[in-house]
Amino acid sequence: MKILDIPQSGKRGLNVSQNGRYGQISRAFVIPANPQTPAQMSVRAILTRVSARWRSLEESERAAWRAAASGVQSASRLGSGPLTGQQLFNKINLTLSKFGQDQVDAPPARPMFPDLAPQGLVITNAGGAVTLKLTCLGDPGENTIVRGSKAVSQGFEKFNDFRVLGTCPAAVGGSADITNLYTARYGVPPVGTKVFVRVNQFVNGWEDVPLTFAAVVPAAA
Repeated sequence: MKILDIPQSGKRGLNVSQNGRYGQISRAFVIPANPQTPAQMSVRAILTRVSARWRSLEESERAAWRAAASGVQSASRLGSGPLTGQQLFNKINLTLSKFGQDQVDAPPARPMFPDLAPQGLVITNAGGAVTLKLTCLGDPGENTIVRGSKAVSQGFEKFNDFRVLGTCPAAVGGSADITNLYTARYGVPPVGTKVFVRVNQFVNGWEDVPLTFAAVVPAAA
């Protein structure tokens, strides 16, 4: 239900406030499903280890993270603000751990990111064999993250529910085949549905601004 009120976000009693397409809305609070998938449990295990590492730091090390975080803006639902030291520590080390790299105790310098190699998504259907490929301007390297959405109605103009599929494979002939990454998480997308993919890079735990691509699964050719 759309409401007129001061900006607010989150749970209050039995209601949840959030931003909608046409303004602020309020809905009944519902306990979300907790399927405890392997992906969920993996992230929770990593967060447990990262949180324990934060508590083991010296106070001078935590001060260094607080100083570094003061110049990093969040992307909150009600506006941006600087991260706390622990938030930046968690952000950096969760990314490093997720992709098999060592955690760090000191905040790494913010990098200059190279141009992102993937520039579009192309879906083909050759006799029922659906293939998803990212068109690439060059080599995506080893640190390009691919996130994907479940297949949705092609009427969607945008979609914001993404899950990490993995790192982008090497490009061959100007494109990187992400079919296996996608189908391992969501299965083969049905004909006529739309797939959204979000791609960005990480360097030393920092992530750059992602690009989002979408394509409709065509009928078999």
